[in-house]
Amino acid sequence: MDEKSRLDLSKYRFERAEGAIKTAQNILDFGDPNGSASRSYYAIFYAMWSISALDGFESSKHSSLISYFGRTYIKTKIFDTSLSDIVRFAFRTRTHADYADFYQLPAEKAQMQIYDAQKFIETIRPYLQSRWGRNGGKINERNI
Repeated sequence: MDEKSRLDLSKYRFERAEGAIKTAQNILDFGDPNGSASRSYYAIFYAMWSISALDGFESSKHSSLISYFGRTYIKTKIFDTSLSDIVRFAFRTRTHADYADFYQLPAEKAQMQIYDAQKFIETIRPYLQSRWGRNGGKINERNI
């Protein structure tokens, strides 16, 4: 994949992350903390996926992407270890919310996960924007 395509893919995935956060809050407001936890996890996933697109790293497995992000961005101190904690907690919460029988996540924990996902996104935004260049990462018809 060429550089322009990687940039466009990264921007698109980051916009998906931003949309997933909004959806997570809407779902929680509707009264579904489990569904909200799933969407807020995916906001984090899409944000990590956005970074990996810039590097040309692709994986269909969540565990591979999480491992790549940790190895490439946390261990090298590009990002603080607190982001790794957010990812691990969100992954575990989402797994329970999606697959555990009779599990009901408290609304307060779902709201905390939304907050953490927002923190994750806002923390990596400047890094992504610096790699995207001048247009700050907004997708428009000319750069798709």
